[in-house]
Amino acid sequence: MERSDAEKLSRLYELYEQPMYRIAYAVLHNSGLAEDAVSEAFVRLIGKISRLDDADSPRTKAYVVKVIKSTSISIYRRSKRTFLHEFPINEETMKLPDIYTDIEGKVLADSAGSVLGGLNETDRKIVVLRCRDELPWKDVADKVSLTETAARKRFERARRRIIKMRGEKYDEN
Repeated sequence: MERSDAEKLSRLYELYEQPMYRIAYAVLHNSGLAEDAVSEAFVRLIGKISRLDDADSPRTKAYVVKVIKSTSISIYRRSKRTFLHEFPINEETMKLPDIYTDIEGKVLADSAGSVLGGLNETDRKIVVLRCRDELPWKDVADKVSLTETAARKRFERARRRIIKMRGEKYDEN
């Protein structure tokens, strides 16, 4: 990066850091994610710094606003995908039976008969690790040799099957 580009970046930061944060916060409603958006937007701006006009120009200002908006929306979509299928795990929402497992996590018996017996071994293990052992998704995924996303998705599918087997209606909301 040339000296003039470094000075331009410094000037951009002085002028636009706080307005960028406010725009990001308006989209994300989360201060940590808004800070991440500003940082990510500045990384994007660094790649285009030599093509930008003077930091004070209306054209540069419009470009900075466009970058922070698109960055914030991208982060919003990523976080929405991450948290969309996150369910609070407690006895009331899951109403799972008492589960007796061996050290490997295989279900030996459950008090409700075959509610979990209708699931394959991996799905049973995911449900047990998440609900009974209350492990975080990363640990659940590691123990069943899946990605975190795949473990979450399989948990959601298993949850739907359990609800169907119990004769209840599944509500996606």
